[in-house]
Amino acid sequence: MFFSFGIKDLIDILLVAVLLYSAYRLMKESRSLNLFFGVLLFIIFWLFVSQIVEMRLLGTLLDRIVSVGAIALLILFQDEIRKFFYSIGTHERVRSVARFFSGEQKQTHTREDIMPIVMACLSMSKQKVGALIVMQRSLPLTDFVRSGEYIDARISQRLIENIFFKNSPLHDGGMIISHKRITAAGCILPVSHDLSLPKELGLRHRAAMGISQETDALAIVVSEETGNISIAFRGSFQLRVTAEDLERILTEDSF
Repeated sequence: MFFSFGIKDLIDILLVAVLLYSAYRLMKESRSLNLFFGVLLFIIFWLFVSQIVEMRLLGTLLDRIVSVGAIALLILFQDEIRKFFYSIGTHERVRSVARFFSGEQKQTHTREDIMPIVMACLSMSKQKVGALIVMQRSLPLTDFVRSGEYIDARISQRLIENIFFKNSPLHDGGMIISHKRITAAGCILPVSHDLSLPKELGLRHRAAMGISQETDALAIVVSEETGNISIAFRGSFQLRVTAEDLERILTEDSF
């Protein structure tokens, strides 16, 4: 039997391919790839039985399983689904369209805003003082701010170093900087359980990775053991960053 194939069918195939590829990438990153292939094979078998060979009894049984299984998949893959929609919402073009309709202006930081952070990280790196600084971008970090001590102070090198001083009660948590001010310190951040992270990275690095996976924030980590400066952004790390690299990244980005 011949059937017509038009531009709409081509777009339909391309959209399905993009969705499957996006799901594949998410499952691969979350170490759920085998589960993804199992679900995919089941769906192919279900379509073959119910749509192609039209086995009524088996097709009806599989239809019932799929109707219940859809809810189970939502529960099983809730983190991956949330990450998928988050990645769409935080895409730069999507954010640009949202800013256009809302009238929101994209914030830019000058060198005067950046240098106190860079100099504080450099000083703490030399003294091997552990630190975790989170730079808010387009997504608000209100829930994480509430978990710490509200400060709302001007960005200052001395203040940053004092907060992360080893005897300071706030040195163990994360500092959140937003709207060109130190908003809060001692904040509790989500910890990443990504097994691909090097084992030598401590809790601060995992918290930096966690906040970068759940939001579009940029996290700066100063290692207490080695003094190395690292940056976590969009679920990936830049390890052993120099002060010049840190200044360049913060200057080129917008928060």
